[in-house]
Amino acid sequence: MKLSVVIPAYNEEACIKDTIESIYEKLRFENIEHEIFVTDDNSKDNTIDILKALQQDIPVLKYETNAGPPGFGYSVRLGLERFSGDCVIIVMADKSDDPQDIVSFYKTMVEKQVDCVFGNRWGKGGRVINYPRHKYLLNRTANLIIRCCFRHKYNDTTNAFKLYKREVIEGVKPFLSPHFNLTIEIPLKAVIRGYSFCIIPNSWSNRKEGGSNLKIREMGSRYFFILLYCLIEKFFSKGDYLKINKD
Repeated sequence: MKLSVVIPAYNEEACIKDTIESIYEKLRFENIEHEIFVTDDNSKDNTIDILKALQQDIPVLKYETNAGPPGFGYSVRLGLERFSGDCVIIVMADKSDDPQDIVSFYKTMVEKQVDCVFGNRWGKGGRVINYPRHKYLLNRTANLIIRCCFRHKYNDTTNAFKLYKREVIEGVKPFLSPHFNLTIEIPLKAVIRGYSFCIIPNSWSNRKEGGSNLKIREMGSRYFFILLYCLIEKFFSKGDYLKINKD
């Protein structure tokens, strides 16, 4: 089963080289067939030049610049249209995600034959390093609201780092989110539409270089919109979008 790693990047010249090299080395060591697909969101720094240079030594690396409207969601969606693997994982460019977790997610999907693998940074076995206090409070509040609304026990819906089979990505389209709210749209739709999933612990560490592209003040209403949309589908769609009705 071929794995695609989609990495959205915007002004990540300080991190992108180390991120790609560490993922490539780990997946090659584990003998996992893969591609690394970077979607550049019109970076203003040297991100593209670094990607061009990396291609000389990393044959599985592909990249494309987002020609549409700018935004994290649009950038990820470009990767989800272009990836060639049987499954795809979304990984941040800032080295916050651990390559070993990519391997663990992949092996879990293969062994348990599930459609999705979700990580939990906050439960037993999970690890969080230098998570900003203000982001922690917002994260825990947002995930609590999601858990209450959807009546499930998973408490890390907002993290983008998740693995999906190709049929899940096709099954949750069309995407609505142009920004970071895509991180909750995909898993919530997957669960609502009946795709199987497994939850395992993973780790997260705060970036050491560069700055975060998440603008928290701008995202509140956008998250609420997607949350409301998914709630409407869950309680009023009469099962029209369930996986069993697509087969």
